[in-house]
Amino acid sequence: MKSKNNLRSNSRRELLKAIAGIPLLAPISAVGKKLSAVLPDDSVERNISFNSEQVQEVKKKLPQGKIGNLNISRIILGCNPIIAWSHARDLIYPNRLMKAYMTDDKILQTLNLAEQAGINTYLLTSEAFPLCNRYKKLYGSKLQTIGMATLPERDLYSNINLLVDSGADAIYIHGRVCDAYIRGGKKEELYKFIEYIKGKGKPAGIGAHCLETIQECEKGNNPADFYMKAFHHDKYWSALPEENREPYIEIGPSFTEHNKYCDNMWDMHPDKTVEFMKTVSKPFIGFKVLAAGAIHPRVGFRYAFENGADFVCTGMFDFQIVENINLANDILADLPKRQRRWFS
Repeated sequence: MKSKNNLRSNSRRELLKAIAGIPLLAPISAVGKKLSAVLPDDSVERNISFNSEQVQEVKKKLPQGKIGNLNISRIILGCNPIIAWSHARDLIYPNRLMKAYMTDDKILQTLNLAEQAGINTYLLTSEAFPLCNRYKKLYGSKLQTIGMATLPERDLYSNINLLVDSGADAIYIHGRVCDAYIRGGKKEELYKFIEYIKGKGKPAGIGAHCLETIQECEKGNNPADFYMKAFHHDKYWSALPEENREPYIEIGPSFTEHNKYCDNMWDMHPDKTVEFMKTVSKPFIGFKVLAAGAIHPRVGFRYAFENGADFVCTGMFDFQIVENINLANDILADLPKRQRRWFS
């Protein structure tokens, strides 16, 4: 087995090669579409061995909950670092840096580390599925997947069908899409897509950045199996000032002016979210719980679980996984202030 020093040296060389090879303004959507043809013969064995050493630092197994027929770890791996979408506010380089770091081999290594460490579910876009399925085949993985569906106007069902064909174990409709449908008064039309997903034998979820979306969906008969809701406090430096928060601003344009929305906040009314979600009896996955890196997991995880989330979905780099799992386990074992009962 190669030494840790050699592995680190190789990783640095791979990173430098990747940075040198990135074309200016390379499209984010290319992630997952331009996969390298062949991995080194020893990459699977090397990654498993390297990850096994880190996994020894995991204190205990993550607890699980249930959505539909799926047993899901309380921490779900998100895909934003993997698809190079950083929500970088006004910084211009993080997406390119993410893409440079997240080579195919690094993504496979990250998925394997997460799975070995106890995360059994990965939430991802259709573009990220080819490499995920390649990982599952190469590693003999049992990693479950939640597909994030869009509803493209040219063919409304095409992305759902692609996720089904890609093997998604559950599917939810992207928060911005659901927010737009509800804002536009098209709730019943949105429900048709939820029923379509369920007709494919998959647990189906409604995503939301805006609390108004969940509030409207809780009126009457909602066929969704779970919610996927942005959920974080607003006490971080780059949060939008409260006086400038407006309904559905999360799905509007970004501005360059200070104190206006600039992809810098995803739960505009966290206190109201906490109170309303106490009345909701569907499983609830909290996402953006770290406000895209502005909140430490020690704080963000506790806020989410203490205030009612049944699961937390968070994107992670490989070097964050073990620490985050240990933090989550400590927090899940100590939630004296949680009022909402577990719905999974």
